[in-house]
Amino acid sequence: MSQTAETPRRRWDRATLVQAPGRLRVLVRRSEVGLVVLSGLTGCVAGAAVAGMNVATQGLREALYRLPHGTRLSAADAVTPLALLVGPCLGGILLGLVILAANAIRGRRRRPVIDPIEANALHGGRMSLRDSVYVAVQNVISNGSGASVGLEAGYTQICGGLASRLGIAFEMRRNDLRTLVGCGSAAAIAAAFGAPLTGAFYAFELIIGTYSIATLTPVVVAALCGSLVSRSLVAAQPLVALDNVQAVTTAAVTGADTLPSLVLGLFCAGLGILIMRGVTLVEQGVAATRIPRVAGPALGGLCVGALALAIGPQVLSGGHGALHVHFADGAEGYGTAALVLLFVGKATASAISIGSGFRGGLFFASLFLGALAGKLFAMVAPAVIPGLAAFGLTPLAYAVIGMSALAVAVIGGPLTMTFLALEVTGSLPLTGLVLVAVIASSLTVRKTFGYSFATWRFHLRGESIRSAHDVGWIRSLTVGRLMRKDVRTIPLDTPMATFLRAHPLGSPSRVIVVDEAGRYAGIVLVPEAHAAARDASETPATLADVLRHPDDILTPELNAKEASAAFDRTESEALAVVDSIGDRQVIGMLTESHTLKRYSDELDRQRRAMQGEAD
Repeated sequence: MSQTAETPRRRWDRATLVQAPGRLRVLVRRSEVGLVVLSGLTGCVAGAAVAGMNVATQGLREALYRLPHGTRLSAADAVTPLALLVGPCLGGILLGLVILAANAIRGRRRRPVIDPIEANALHGGRMSLRDSVYVAVQNVISNGSGASVGLEAGYTQICGGLASRLGIAFEMRRNDLRTLVGCGSAAAIAAAFGAPLTGAFYAFELIIGTYSIATLTPVVVAALCGSLVSRSLVAAQPLVALDNVQAVTTAAVTGADTLPSLVLGLFCAGLGILIMRGVTLVEQGVAATRIPRVAGPALGGLCVGALALAIGPQVLSGGHGALHVHFADGAEGYGTAALVLLFVGKATASAISIGSGFRGGLFFASLFLGALAGKLFAMVAPAVIPGLAAFGLTPLAYAVIGMSALAVAVIGGPLTMTFLALEVTGSLPLTGLVLVAVIASSLTVRKTFGYSFATWRFHLRGESIRSAHDVGWIRSLTVGRLMRKDVRTIPLDTPMATFLRAHPLGSPSRVIVVDEAGRYAGIVLVPEAHAAARDASETPATLADVLRHPDDILTPELNAKEASAAFDRTESEALAVVDSIGDRQVIGMLTESHTLKRYSDELDRQRRAMQGEAD
């Protein structure tokens, strides 16, 4: 984008952004205590935002499905068949109207919405608050109308956007702004599940991309504040209500119990990959039909409603109520066939919902599906492996283990899901088995599939983001910024004698050669040219005889990492930089030593920033 095109937008941003007073900005930038206080404020705001989204979605569900106050849709047993069928479709129509209105407001300035992971990986934590509000509204409509998506994506989006805007108002440094976005996401997840440790490690593993002492205090403070504020504003049920934690085992947990946990983790890894692939197939199928984007949610909602009519309301919405049903005492009444049908129905509803254009994530859906997978494993595995029945775990324990293992396969974050199990059950022995399962699941998915659901969608979009590690600085460290521009070229038809007189031994050792059209032809090493002229017997040597790397070039948009790979591949210490592959007009030269020095300097600076060391 040209400077002229960027200027109006920058002016608009400066005009609409309210900045903090100068003394407060200095306090936050210079004091770790200031950052912690700002993190606590971020957590409080995030807790209020989560509570507001919960109230809005529950109100929408109660209005659409005529539910008694406080009743979860996926646990309701008195919803009329007509409401089950048309409820998600009506939500899809409303969502389509919102998309039309947003497109009209945004006009030609449409741009992809940046989520917290992408913001921290590529943009130094900078997010658009307006886009985040837009995503949150879409998520409320989607979940509130019964589409099989969770609210967690909306929670982290709006809370991350609020944190980013707050950090920009305080003109925070890049690394501090990334930390604050992590604080917003930590508070969002902590408020959603009433689990501060889960929220904190969600931020460390998925949003910030690393754990460090410098980020520990602000993230944990934000998570605690978010959870406390949300619970004080809106009373919420715990994720799982276990009346008797001891009911998860029939004997003391031993080292032998890690074996079925390991097998269940591998089983959940395969299911997680199938679910992510299924969402992609649905999206590709919807795209192939060429249905307008605004009409996709309505059609998808009709399909989800048909599934709910055939299977039951447990396939609708996030599945909070349904999860409570399956952890209740009377849940043993579900047979194998019923659980398989419900698992397939819920997975299909989630894939259709996301693939057709409803906004949301798979966080809670993966928890619910994992609990179902764990119970199915407890029923079926003893028949396949007779010795498995001798272990002391109950179907309830396998449900907890499966819940975490499938969630980590889809979402990522092994410690996040482990702490979720700990905060839900309060059982350290069971948490140890959960850790075994999530490690097996996470490692299997990483080695066979390579992505979580979020990074898989980045991959489909053409982005090479594998985590929230800050790689934006690598992209800004481009060949165009690193290259030497004061390079002189010579024509390829220059006589060797003329070349040698102009470039004696001891002069710059590399010379770029261009053809008659001024296009890059290769590089001549001065010592090699002198040696070739000296060794020539009958036929005089020409520049064409000593040309090197005629097809090895760099372009200015490549980053330092890609340039280093090119040096390794070509075994060259320097390469020419051309304006484009097609034109091949020489604009500079880059050496391997300079590239590695700048790259290592930036790596060291990033390392020190992550450890909280002063510049």
